[in-house]
This record gives sequence, structure tokens and C-alpha cells, in this order.
Amino acid sequence: MIAEMSQDKRRLSEGQKKFYRENGYLIGLPPIYDAQGVKALNEGYQELLKLLKAGEDDKEIREWHESSSFLYDICTNPRILDYVEGLLGPNFYLWASNFFSKAPQTKSKVGWHQDAYYWPLSPHNTVTVWLAFTDSDEDNSAMQVIPRSHLGGLITHKRASETDSVLTLELERGTFREDEAVSLVVKAGHISIHDDRIIHGSSPNRSDRWRIGFTIRYSGTNVKCDLSVNPHFKTYLMRGIDEYKLNPVGTIPTARYGRLERKHLSIEEAKREDWHEKEPSQV
Repeated sequence: MIAEMSQDKRRLSEGQKKFYRENGYLIGLPPIYDAQGVKALNEGYQELLKLLKAGEDDKEIREWHESSSFLYDICTNPRILDYVEGLLGPNFYLWASNFFSKAPQTKSKVGWHQDAYYWPLSPHNTVTVWLAFTDSDEDNSAMQVIPRSHLGGLITHKRASETDSVLTLELERGTFREDEAVSLVVKAGHISIHDDRIIHGSSPNRSDRWRIGFTIRYSGTNVKCDLSVNPHFKTYLMRGIDEYKLNPVGTIPTARYGRLERKHLSIEEAKREDWHEKEPSQV
């Protein structure tokens, strides 16, 4: 059992909700896990790494909340869900999780992008929780966001043939104000939260420290996935009721650590950038 902070209700203030609506991100929340909990998080992470095959890295640990109760328990932490409920409302589901880690002295980066451009989801009503397994700061390549960029809607991304980014669909320079970027400094055991349309990315980690973050995606129950793009999409109702019943429902895992064997399909991986040219009613 991972040591968590006291599970008393933690609600976002009206000021925090307003800041999120206006800026598209939120930091500065109390810790989700204490020092003992952070130690257990990283021990569990090492157990997951043992399940990878030769040549794989932790980018393959995607949606393993479907096969590992270790990750499912993190995604269903009531303290996290309390914060998400303050942004999405009473009815929402979990659908994705993955690691974004950077080894010391690596040239790998995450190019500027908007999450919603990668997902065949409609409407846009998703928040991402970024849980720090290690301290994340400017020295070891904290995620950066462009405040208020979510208010402008989606911008067309271009496929990059030569890039050090872990993503191949990126925003072209000049389509946003890079000089307005804010670094999301997050201590281990803490979270940041961001809107699915905010422009964000991160630079290479030039420090001698690891930067390990775990992202969890939650959507309002009104959000539908286009299964012709991603037929593997599974939802787990976290709070409230699913009054729409638009998506397949997943099975709660029983194994503490389990590998998920399936092909991942985002718009990027399915090579379906044309999906954004459709009207929502056609999806």
C-alpha cells in the first residue's frame, strides 16, 4: 500500500478554478504523496520496468492502469479525483496513463504540441494530471506551457521527419509566443494539471538527475472516442454516473504489476491527421 496524505476532501477554491479556466493549467497544490509514498511510487515504477521487453523503454507503459492495480490505484486516488472533479464536474472517467521520463544528459525532448490534437475525442473536455515521481524543475527539463493558449482552440500540427522529440506531430514555430512559456516546477509527490488544448512541451534534460512524470487523463462522460481510429479505447468511471454511455468500459485489474499487450493508436500513430477536418457530427 502506497502511503498517501490524509484522504480528507480537497476542493479547488473558486480562485484556483478561475485561474485554470483563464490560463489552462494549475500548480501549487498540496502533495498527493508524502516521502514514504514517493519512495513506494518509484519502487513500483522499477517493478514495471522489469516487464518491458528488450529494446523497449517506459514509453511502452501506456494504459497499464488496465493491467496493473499499482497504477490503477494511483489513478483512482481520491485526492486526485477531488481536484479533477472541481474542473470536469461530477461525472467523469479515466481513459489513459503513461510515463514521460527523461534520463540525465539526454537530448530527447517533447516538441510543442496540444494534447487534443493527438486524440480522436469529441468534444474537447479532458484534463491531464501530471504526477511527479521525481522533482521536476527547470534544471532537469520541467514541462513548459504557454498560458492562455488553450483559449485559441486547436492549431494545425505538422509531421516532423527529423526531430529529437518523442512526438512527431508538432506545432510550427511562429504559431504561438514561445517567449511566454512558464515552467511547471513540481516536487516529487505533487501534481500539475493542464487543459487538453494548452500548448506545451519540454526541452532535453541536461542535468545529472532523472525526471520522471506519470500522466493521467480524465474526460467528462460527454466525451466520445472515434473507435475507427482507436478501437482499443477503454473507460473507467471515476465519479458520478455515465449518463451518455458513449464508450467501451474497461475491466479493473487484479494483478499488482501486469503488462498490457496491445497496439496503441493515437491520431499520430494511426496517421489520421485528416480526422480534424471532420465536423464533430461526422465522428
